[in-house]
Amino acid sequence: MKNKRVVAAAFVMAYAGFATAQDPVVMTINDKPIKRSEFEAVYHKNNNNKDVTNNAKSVKEYVDLFSLYKSKVFEAESLGLDTVRTFKSELAGYRRQLAAPYLTDRNTNDNLLTEAYERMKTEVRASHILIKIDETALPKDTLEAWTRTNLIRNAILGKAASPSDISAYEKLLKNSTDVIRQLKGKDSALYKKRMKEVKDLTELTKESGDRFNSAAPKFSEEPGAAETKGDLNYFSAFDMVYPFENAVYATKQGEVSNIVRSRFGYHILKVYDVRPMRGEITVEHIMAKFPKNATDQDKANAKTKIDEIYGKLKAGQNFEDLARQFSDDKQSSERGGLMQPFKSNGRWPKSFEDAAYALKKDNDYSEPIMTPHGWHIIKRLSVKTLPPYADIKTELKNRVSRDNGRSQMGRVALIERVKKENGFKENLKNRDELMKVLDSTYLKATWKAESAAKLGNKEIFNLGGKSYTQNDFAKFLETQMSFRQNADIGAVMKGIYKTWVDESVVAYEDSQLEKKYVEFANLYREYRDGILLFDLTDQKVWSKAVKDTAGLRVFYEKNRNNYMWDERAEVTIYKCIDQKVAKDVRKMLKEKKTEKQITDALNKTSQLNVSVENITYLKGENKNIDANWKVGIAENDIQDEKNYAVLVVSKILPKSPKTLAECRGNATADYQNYLDKEWLAYLKGKYIVKVNEEVLSTVK
Repeated sequence: MKNKRVVAAAFVMAYAGFATAQDPVVMTINDKPIKRSEFEAVYHKNNNNKDVTNNAKSVKEYVDLFSLYKSKVFEAESLGLDTVRTFKSELAGYRRQLAAPYLTDRNTNDNLLTEAYERMKTEVRASHILIKIDETALPKDTLEAWTRTNLIRNAILGKAASPSDISAYEKLLKNSTDVIRQLKGKDSALYKKRMKEVKDLTELTKESGDRFNSAAPKFSEEPGAAETKGDLNYFSAFDMVYPFENAVYATKQGEVSNIVRSRFGYHILKVYDVRPMRGEITVEHIMAKFPKNATDQDKANAKTKIDEIYGKLKAGQNFEDLARQFSDDKQSSERGGLMQPFKSNGRWPKSFEDAAYALKKDNDYSEPIMTPHGWHIIKRLSVKTLPPYADIKTELKNRVSRDNGRSQMGRVALIERVKKENGFKENLKNRDELMKVLDSTYLKATWKAESAAKLGNKEIFNLGGKSYTQNDFAKFLETQMSFRQNADIGAVMKGIYKTWVDESVVAYEDSQLEKKYVEFANLYREYRDGILLFDLTDQKVWSKAVKDTAGLRVFYEKNRNNYMWDERAEVTIYKCIDQKVAKDVRKMLKEKKTEKQITDALNKTSQLNVSVENITYLKGENKNIDANWKVGIAENDIQDEKNYAVLVVSKILPKSPKTLAECRGNATADYQNYLDKEWLAYLKGKYIVKVNEEVLSTVK
């Protein structure tokens, strides 16, 4: 039945949906007007077969199909099928899917795709310094973190913090949440650590070398920064969080970026190199491994070994065979030296990567190269470079949609555009009046929205002429409550306010989609009517034919001669293991022995001697039966590769009607067709169609 729903929706006809003063009525159905634009759009959508010409005859023929379709929709609505809960739920789910592409800024999304593709053409090597701060941190804590980050950046650029800068930072530090909590517990470790870091920045400014390289292990809060010195190696689009990626690609080689905020905290970064994308390479290698704590002699032995293998290669021996026989990399040697595909991002030693990517053609191999792990010979199998934009556009869309930073850009742009188009105005003074009624109960998730009623329900913002009030915001605040320990209630309120505004703007745009986009209105109505037509047809025809057993039986009795058995033969087949057993069967049949007597007697020595099947065959169904189409024992055995068979035709049945049980499937299908015709006749009688021929003649 679900497949029928798909069929019903697939053949539903779309509407133009928006009539103008120049859009005359082409027909009425029970005095309900149908505009020419609706009929014309439906006609063209469903009459786009190249074999059908747009002539007056085909337009007139389409009137019957269209009017019948409209009559079904009106009938479904008259029966209230559009008010059923399951219908509303299914339609709402579809609408959400259909609306999603409209509730984001398409230009922004397209720009994100091309931006990502252009960035994927290059790889950037950068280092960074991270100062951690939670996304939901209080303003005073984010200010402390930002100020500390800025002092570090200035020092890297050679600008020392002045005494007043340090004093100002100290005030921020003492007011930060973590320091206040620790100082109350008589623990000043964090305070002393942060102040020492800031004061040590003066020494950093005096260094003449790469100050960023010196600062990263000292000041970065990224795990492992002391070892990596903040080095991220090479990366490209989608490898880092989007705000960080933006900062990287906006910073020139050799320069230090501005401060950038991500969900991890504040970053400053330095770009060390930019190169064309190397792509993903697949190689095989042969390795002469350095043992642990290798001596100079161990390394010399490894070099001798790899040189010997290289000599065999040059002499024409097979690379894969040599890898299996001699390579010390046991993980790859069994596969002929095959390694997993990799990118040039520092996973393997630089000398290994450089040698692999230096190979010009597939199947080229390198001279022996050394890494910290040993000596290698590398064979290039393939390099996967960046495909054309058109080939990976769909993949880019999927990656953008999964990227939290990017996926929100289209929504943010949409919100700003809708605000501008619809005269968004806000009164933050009226918003801030909510602070008069917000108290500690909100942070404990027990606050009630009705406490805001005394404020007077003033307008907080207006969008498209619609007023959004204090009471509206209070109700939203109540839905967003959660237990928040030690939170700043003002900051919480302002954060929730932004969410409320954003959601309200998107909801407003959602409510306008049918008016703004003809194609959206058409698709939405198409699916809506498809569900209605399915439910109506199911109620009147499909399910009724299955459930109405009394009606089906009456229909069957009236039409039983349409469900006839052809001539049939009731046959018993004795399958014998050999010709001797078949001969014994024939003898016992002539003696009028029963089936059981025959099998009991002949299967005493082996149960495989004879087996019996009783089957009723239609004439023409089995050539062997057809050749013996008379009551009695067939004159000759039927022989195949393994068995001999003795056929006994016990009865020839003449043509006769099938019982309802025997033809229920066909009878039910015919009953459905009967109900469909009866129902369509009812609709044509109930819904009177009047066509304006003059207007119809203008349909093109």
